[in-house]
Amino acid sequence: MAKLNPFKNVLIGGPSTGKSTVLEALSDRGYWCFPEVSREVTLEARQLGIEHLFLKEPLKFSEMLLKGRIKQFEDAQTITTKHVFLDRGIPDISAYMDFFKQDYPKEFLEANLNYRYDKVFLFPIWNDIYTTDNERFEDLELAKGLQNTLIKTYKELGYELIEVPKTQIDERIEFILKTLHP
Repeated sequence: MAKLNPFKNVLIGGPSTGKSTVLEALSDRGYWCFPEVSREVTLEARQLGIEHLFLKEPLKFSEMLLKGRIKQFEDAQTITTKHVFLDRGIPDISAYMDFFKQDYPKEFLEANLNYRYDKVFLFPIWNDIYTTDNERFEDLELAKGLQNTLIKTYKELGYELIEVPKTQIDERIEFILKTLHP
């Protein structure tokens, strides 16, 4: 079977904007989807007794994220389907580090350039659905600031951001699929 080298579609946006919910629904429809890596890293750190790894050791947290997101990207290239979806991308890492004014190695920026996505879907901040939980510490104002930094980072990398409308899940999915298959 020939390798298709699927289109890699990344879902970005501030915390609690509906990315994971849409990703789950796309998966339910048969699309290959890669979940957010940061929850996995956060839970792994908690098992080691570190409550908020990003807050205590932001560089270590970000290095773990980078490793996980590069693995997802590389795994996505091996899938024999036309489209794959990823919950957050590699540039999210440097965007968060920039927002929190943290230093990081040049490998982060090199990864932004070496691992390119085909489409970037932006999920805008949506006050009506915003929530926090055990892994999401950001309040709404912080989430808005993070979103602005994400937008800036992706645009500086030359990506065209496709804003997903604030509508019901099925309508959001239809918008994404119509964008992929005009």
